[in-house]
Amino acid sequence: MNAPLKTTAPSADYARIAEAIAYLESHMEDQPGLDALSAHLGLSPGHTQKLFKQWAGISPKQFLKSVTHAHARKLLQDHETVLETSLAVGLSGPGRLHDLCLTVEAMTPGEVASGGAGLDMRYGFASSPFGLCLAITTPRGLAGLGFADDGEQDDLFADMSAAWPKANLTHDPDSIRPLINSIFSNQGGDLRLVLKGTPFQLKVWQALLRIPPGRAVTYGDVAGAIGSPKAVRAVGTAIGRNPISYLIPCHRVLRTSAALGGYHWGLVRKRAILAHESASLISET
Repeated sequence: MNAPLKTTAPSADYARIAEAIAYLESHMEDQPGLDALSAHLGLSPGHTQKLFKQWAGISPKQFLKSVTHAHARKLLQDHETVLETSLAVGLSGPGRLHDLCLTVEAMTPGEVASGGAGLDMRYGFASSPFGLCLAITTPRGLAGLGFADDGEQDDLFADMSAAWPKANLTHDPDSIRPLINSIFSNQGGDLRLVLKGTPFQLKVWQALLRIPPGRAVTYGDVAGAIGSPKAVRAVGTAIGRNPISYLIPCHRVLRTSAALGGYHWGLVRKRAILAHESASLISET
């Protein structure tokens, strides 16, 4: 089992990790060691190693393996059966992330058409292992989850709240912070996701919930799983509009070539989440 995600690292730590990831990815062919990475970050080798293990539960050497193209292919090697197997055992809606049980509830057509009129929603930011995180909740469950780098908070809030133009939005970080902590701390429990989307988008998001941690599928796999094998482009659009990042794991969808494809919250963050999830599959050599 992966080491529990840390929730206490400040945004500055994630910024350093993001810089490290970008460095490792751009110098992948050189297979840089700890000394080279530390020099790039301006930290001592000991500090770099400690920060990496605190954040990800793995060493930079192990992480480097996870950013290689070969590892991406490994994630995809059984992609043809991942969703089919999940369907066969009845995982048609609920998903599971670590010990967190997720159930999904769609907004009614009337609620969607009203733009959230009369709906009380709360929101707040908190630190996460993958940078600053914004959550938006309703009395019925979580309606939005996204990431931001420092200085992007206003843009993130505008982007995510645009789906609810008539809702009553209250800034309530004290109630949101424990929720975000529980999502990333592997504490377990039940969480309801309240989704606003078209029937097609909901089908795509439901399919994403069937992809196990440490595995990946292609856009074509998702299209086939929802019974629309020719709708690969539309599937990609629906994935890009996923309102609840991380929990609805759009980061586990790759191109057939094993390239990452797009990610609303940035490709470095997508690489970081994938690497963290697959850490238990990587052994030190």
